Order: sequence, then C-alpha cells, then structure tokens
Amino acid sequence: MITIKSPEEIELMAEAGQLLARVMRQLKVTAKPGLTTRQLNELAEKLILSYQAKPAFKGYRGFPATLCTSINEQIVHGLPSERRLVEGDILSLDVGLIYQGFYADMAVTLPIGPISKEGQKLIQTTKKALRKAVARVKPGKTIGDVSFAIQKHVQADGFQVVRELCGHGVGRQLHEKPDVPNFGYPHKGPLLKEGMVIAIEPMAVLGQPGIEKGPDGFSYQTADKSLSAHFENTVAVTKRGPRILTE
Repeated sequence: MITIKSPEEIELMAEAGQLLARVMRQLKVTAKPGLTTRQLNELAEKLILSYQAKPAFKGYRGFPATLCTSINEQIVHGLPSERRLVEGDILSLDVGLIYQGFYADMAVTLPIGPISKEGQKLIQTTKKALRKAVARVKPGKTIGDVSFAIQKHVQADGFQVVRELCGHGVGRQLHEKPDVPNFGYPHKGPLLKEGMVIAIEPMAVLGQPGIEKGPDGFSYQTADKSLSAHFENTVAVTKRGPRILTE
C-alpha cells in the first residue's frame, strides 16, 4: 500500500534529509586515496549519532554497518572493510538515517583521484539521469515516467541500467511501496500523488547489465566486472513539483 504523507510529516522528512545531506558532504570530502572504507563507515556512524539520529542500514536484513561502500564493479550494498581506496577507484557511498521516526536515504558516486574518461562519463551520466528522473516527479505523472527518464538518458549515453535493483517509497519504513525501477514505459505504473515520497536511485553500468552477489555476502556487482555508478535522492511529490529532501 502506498502511503501519503501529511505536510507535517514531509517537513520532518526534510529535516532528516538535510541532516543526511550534511553527513554525505563530510564523507565526500573525507574519501581520499589511502583511507579504508571501514574508516568512512566509522565517520558516518559518528556523524549520524551526533545529530541525535540513528543509522538506517545497521542491522537491516543483517547488514552490520552504517554505510554502504561499493567500489568499481560493486553496484550497491558493499560492506566496509580494511580495503584502502586507491587512485583510479570509483566509490559509491549509500547512507540512510532515522530521525524523529522517519527515514532518509541517499547515494553518490565519486572518483578517487584521477580516473578513466569512461569512469568520469559513467558518473556524470548517472548523476544527470537522477536529475532528469526527479524532474518528472509531479502529481499526474507516473512511476513509469520517472523510470523511463532514467533508462532513456543512460542508454543514450551508451551505458546500461541495472534492472534487478530499484528505488522505492520511503517514510516510516526504509522500503515502502511503490518500487521505482530504472527502466520502464511512459504513462505506466502507479500514479504520482501529492504527499508521496520516493527514493529514486539510478544505477548504470559500463558493460552488460547482468549482476551477481559479491564475495562479501551483501554487495551486488556487475557479472562482467565492469564499472558501475549509483546516485540516489529522497524526493517528495508536491503540487508544485519535486522537492528533493536530501540536499
């Protein structure tokens, strides 16, 4: 069942999203060659707790960390470890928190030092796909409109979208209805209504779109080991259009 949030609930979710965006900004400036992903995880948890919020991912379906750190071929849900970042890596950071009973969820992909031109283009394409998808968020549009915007932009730039993983509704639960795929057809799927809140998260890959479970037991990675990028924002449907809550 799709949940419609009241204006008061949207404001609480916006507070949660602003705190999460603050956490992400600090993580982005901290992620450098030589740092371990475990150190980034420790920083994320420290920051979230300092804002009187709770980590959204820790303990969720057995995930033992606060932050998902997915490197290169890893798409999502990478488990932080003693692995050190090196120049040329591309790193996806996915983090969520709970504040005043509401969830916020966001992700970015960033270069670690100089990276390949293909990696740069993949990151920029995925980031722009998110912007194009968010622009479709308004009453009367459909989830299919949002999904198609992602697929069209990613494929036009020569990449592929991940089909087995998707975005989702968000609110008092981390994952609510509806699902928000990265592919679809215009005018299809659930209708967007004022008060809905969705996490839109395009995932694009350099090679083929097939995925497999990673060796850490939590991550998903490209089956052909090609690079992947991931961006995500929590977005509310308002009568004036999209309101990005995680910024």
